[in-house]
Amino acid sequence: MAKKTTLKAAPRARTGSGRLNQMRREGWIPSVIYGRGTENINLKVDKKTFSDLLASSSSENILVNLEIEGHGTRLAFLQAIQHDSLSGTTLHADFRSIDENTAITAHIPTHLNGESVGVKAGGLIEQYIHAIEITCMPNDLPETIEVDISHLEIGASLHIGDITYPEGVRPTQAAEVVVAHIGKPAAAVSEAAVAAPTPAKKGKK
Repeated sequence: MAKKTTLKAAPRARTGSGRLNQMRREGWIPSVIYGRGTENINLKVDKKTFSDLLASSSSENILVNLEIEGHGTRLAFLQAIQHDSLSGTTLHADFRSIDENTAITAHIPTHLNGESVGVKAGGLIEQYIHAIEITCMPNDLPETIEVDISHLEIGASLHIGDITYPEGVRPTQAAEVVVAHIGKPAAAVSEAAVAAPTPAKKGKK
């Protein structure tokens, strides 16, 4: 299950792109916390501490005990991160205030484990979904979804509904959605294409 981490934050009064950029140069990440039934608060969090938090997590689906200066501690879910398109650095972070009795939705990284019998026979694995959207209570939030694919043969597919999820976790996508597929070897596909008859051209009338 996902670990809860304590993260300190302070309210910020500065807004506007120029002032926010100055805040970033000073080593802060502008952020905000919001949630049903609670006031929205513009915040700032220490850039290094936040970067270390991301580096130690398997994904950006993070639960934090957010210690807000002057406002106490709130349980929060890291809802969204805005990254710089060129450098990849964090520009802004959104936190959603939650409680332990309200379900949350998250995209969880999906890892395919084991070498399938189809791959051993020369097949090629194609993974279409790398993060599965799930819903669960905060205390049941997994860091990753691990799936054993060793039984998959050539031509077989892994569907959302084939996966065993941790207790309290359920996918939001339809059971028939394909997560991965074991395709035929490239050589077999080429041979099949060569062997296929060429459609006869229709003569002019």
